[in-house]
Amino acid sequence: MLFYEVDFLDRFERASRAGFKGVECQVPYQWEKETLAERLNKYGLELALHNLPPGDLSAGERGLACLPGREGEFRESVGLAIEYARFLGCRRLNCLAGIPSAEAPAEKTRRTLVDNLRFAAAALEKEGISLLVEALNRYDVPGFYLNNTRDTLRLIDEVNHTNLWFQYDIYHMQIMEGNLMKTIRENLARIAHIQLADNPGRHEPGTGEINFPNLLRFIDEAGYNGWVGCEYRPAGATEEGLKWAEPYLKKGGE
Repeated sequence: MLFYEVDFLDRFERASRAGFKGVECQVPYQWEKETLAERLNKYGLELALHNLPPGDLSAGERGLACLPGREGEFRESVGLAIEYARFLGCRRLNCLAGIPSAEAPAEKTRRTLVDNLRFAAAALEKEGISLLVEALNRYDVPGFYLNNTRDTLRLIDEVNHTNLWFQYDIYHMQIMEGNLMKTIRENLARIAHIQLADNPGRHEPGTGEINFPNLLRFIDEAGYNGWVGCEYRPAGATEEGLKWAEPYLKKGGE
């Protein structure tokens, strides 16, 4: 989502030049994995995360996992995601739960989601890849299956697999529930990836209501040692909006 001023394949160079040591992307499958690997290697970047195939985005789909009758398609998507992640050295894959079908009974939707996540968690575990799920706010993505921390953790408990983790998105959870520090502290052991954006607007830190200097310091002091992904839409030119990140980029992107 950053460096939108240039084509996707040119963003790797921009990220490296800005001081980032890792990048993430939502859906890499329209590019050949060999091409992506070349860019990552050329600019010394790690691919920290990408999503499982989300279905037909143009038709409003936001994940396949909770859709009864499409289990075969979901399993094929897991295989494709593993193929890309293995080739690109990516150790975390996010599974979008999806928007339930209005025709499917709630019980069947739940069972489909739980079974699909168990399958994916087991398949990824064999490859040394972590499976993540996240909650999205109901205003940006109406109807999405997971909207808050409580329901996401209940789902993880029900799946009951050691290779299923929580991807905590600061922007979405600020909108839905607030209490960011308390939630992160209480669930740190279950969080495998964090993403950020300010609210309102989903722009860079410092443009909205979240006190990011305090929050990021707290995350460090709490002992979190994973990636923090900048999943925001720059309010202007990307580089001009990176002043908030300078203290972290000067430490080698950590």
